Amino acid sequence: MPDIQLTDRILAQLDQVILGKSNQLRLALTCLLARGHLLIEDLPGMGKTTLAHALARTLGLQFQRIQFTSDLLPADILGVSIYDQEAHRFSFHPGPVFSQVVLADEINRATPKAQSALLEAMEEQQVTVEGETRHLPEPFFVIATQNPAQQIGTFPLPESQLDRFLMRLELGYPDAVAERELLKGRDRRDLLATLEPVTGPRQLVALQQAVGTNKVSDPLVDYVQALLQYTREPARYHLALSPRGGLALLRAAQAWSLLAGRDYVLPDDVQAVLPAVAGHRLHPVEDEGLHPAEVVARLIAQVPIP
Repeated sequence: MPDIQLTDRILAQLDQVILGKSNQLRLALTCLLARGHLLIEDLPGMGKTTLAHALARTLGLQFQRIQFTSDLLPADILGVSIYDQEAHRFSFHPGPVFSQVVLADEINRATPKAQSALLEAMEEQQVTVEGETRHLPEPFFVIATQNPAQQIGTFPLPESQLDRFLMRLELGYPDAVAERELLKGRDRRDLLATLEPVTGPRQLVALQQAVGTNKVSDPLVDYVQALLQYTREPARYHLALSPRGGLALLRAAQAWSLLAGRDYVLPDDVQAVLPAVAGHRLHPVEDEGLHPAEVVARLIAQVPIP
């Protein structure tokens, strides 16, 4: 088993910066350990960008932020070749995507063409620029933030790109105790500057590899398949959970169980990560106004554990 005290120290340091959001922080770390990518959707000022900064500094990872705007070009993300007059050749200048943690800030304010520039990077951990394939660093983690779709100047993410994100989270308003501590405490930017790395890339990759070794029993696979099949029944959802969604669910459950200090997965682990994994993938035919968490809660209630 990996060093559970290490993951506890990581979460404890994140808790000092993002107050009152322990479950969301655990889910964010779960997403990273499962080698997925994270979408955070919430109103401005909720701490989305701060969370990305805190994760990168705590884990000792290279960090780049891309501010998505309506005039952003794919080359602004991937990089561009510039002619070197002295060498008489073109030299590639890598873009901000060549970093271990990439914050795609307000991703739904950019045009679909710019949004799609991240697709290959997120899926393949490589990009193709001017006919040449270039590998991205390891680990590679994209945290995208977006404002609610009803806000002015937003371009909704297509389903194909939403599916590239293993999890979608909402931070929400802090409770009264956490907000009071936030108001009376240090500025979050000053606090971020004082954070020291708890671990580094090598240890993080070892944790990611350990996730895949957590045991998944046949009855647990039966439960996951039952969840997938329920979403595929006619007239229940516009879009059901795909095989990729099922793999994402299992991988996230393995990572959640690792954070709990176990080397095997329980149905409770599946249910713990299901709202974040399935909430942005499921769209019920009826009750369109339901919050994603309510949609997943109904799914859990309807599918019994074998």
